[in-house]
Amino acid sequence: MAGDYAVIALYIAGMIGIGWFGLRLAKTKSDYLVAGRRLGWFMYSGTMSAVVLGGASTVGGVKLGYTYGISGAWLVITIGIGILVLHALFARRLVKLRVYTVGEMLDLRYGGSTSTISGVVMWGYTLMLTVTSTLAFATIFKVLFGVPSVAGIAIGGAIVVLYSVLGGMWSITLTDIAQFVIKTIGILFVLLPVSIGAAGGFDGLRARLDASFFDFTAIGGETIFTYVLVYGFGLLIGQDIWQRVFTARTPAVATGGGVLSGAYCLVYGVAGALIGTAAKALYPSLASAQDAFATIVEDLLPAGVRGLVLAAALSAMMSTASGALIACSTVSTSDLLAKLRRGGKPGDGAELRRNRWTTLVLGLLSIGIAMIVTDVVAALTVAYNILVGGLLVAILGALFWKRGTRAGALASMLVGSVVVIVSMVTAGLDANEPIYFGLGASLVAYVVTSLVTKRTPPEVLGAWTARLSGREDAPVPQHTHS
Repeated sequence: MAGDYAVIALYIAGMIGIGWFGLRLAKTKSDYLVAGRRLGWFMYSGTMSAVVLGGASTVGGVKLGYTYGISGAWLVITIGIGILVLHALFARRLVKLRVYTVGEMLDLRYGGSTSTISGVVMWGYTLMLTVTSTLAFATIFKVLFGVPSVAGIAIGGAIVVLYSVLGGMWSITLTDIAQFVIKTIGILFVLLPVSIGAAGGFDGLRARLDASFFDFTAIGGETIFTYVLVYGFGLLIGQDIWQRVFTARTPAVATGGGVLSGAYCLVYGVAGALIGTAAKALYPSLASAQDAFATIVEDLLPAGVRGLVLAAALSAMMSTASGALIACSTVSTSDLLAKLRRGGKPGDGAELRRNRWTTLVLGLLSIGIAMIVTDVVAALTVAYNILVGGLLVAILGALFWKRGTRAGALASMLVGSVVVIVSMVTAGLDANEPIYFGLGASLVAYVVTSLVTKRTPPEVLGAWTARLSGREDAPVPQHTHS
């Protein structure tokens, strides 16, 4: 294992070194939160791919392949579809708005204070996403060093918190590019061909496995539809994803880079499912499908190369964890803590310090929660259901329906969130009904309330239209409460 340890040690040192370099680049709030809005298409595409393809897409994607065969790719494919739709329909508008959070966009469009409610929902979602990503470190460090789960969480979490606090989005972007390259080499160019070759190629797989493993819909139509609703739509509106969109230098960079990222996700999803399918052919009686990734890496790869692939899995987890952490920090400072602040707007230096301290506190909090929470999948399901059921309608309405009002947006958020929570209590966390009922109730509340309340004031829509036209200096009207 000495070669593996050396590769992992180099990887960790590299991540910390890049984080330290990011400290020199993060001199303003814009630098810290959105990398100064200066990313070109390659960096944009790489960092977007890195943040959406985390441990669930890598280790979880192989697990689904082990269980269902090629149809296990659907989880990651729906993520890719979400990225493609986001960039084909929304990215240009989002870049032109020059905001930092989803809540700020809602405030700008509806002309009133909606960001507190949306901020609370988004804060819970991004925190739980950070926790689940942090918890995933335990798997890799257990395989590598045989350390207890708590120690693995502490080691992986501390690395992510350190480079995120130092350079914010610049450090996260630079580390994400390194992680994207490592992940591409380790998963697509090493583990995929080695695992399929060991199983005797595609002919060998067909000879050893049931035909259902090669049926692209074997996982079930209802499961695929739920993945589209929860993950596809969740990616359309998540703060962690939008914050990456805000880093693009131009609207064209966001669109082109995002389409490349979506296509990469589709390839990555199929690769993970094929690796899992090969694992099923080679090790048909594993105690848990969750062990498929670690087993195939340990058994098939030589020292050093094994370390590279484990570093690739670690990369996937770290990029998602750091992206969720900076998103949670941004929502905290821009949507929630800003409401409590008295007096004038602080200078860039004060805002930068506030963002660093907030990132540090939330990072330590997520490590602590990851050490004591057991059912994180349930917690993340709750967060995703409330995110989509509570916010999707108000956000899409803001972008596509001029008749939508602030009262309608607030009603849709409250009704959708409450219906989702009640449905999860009555139908169970694993049920599909909560997201269906929540979205339906949210849509009805939004449309009805918007139609029976006063139209959004012309000056608010005028400021919104001016921002969408790319005018950075367009004034933001004072909040109205009618």
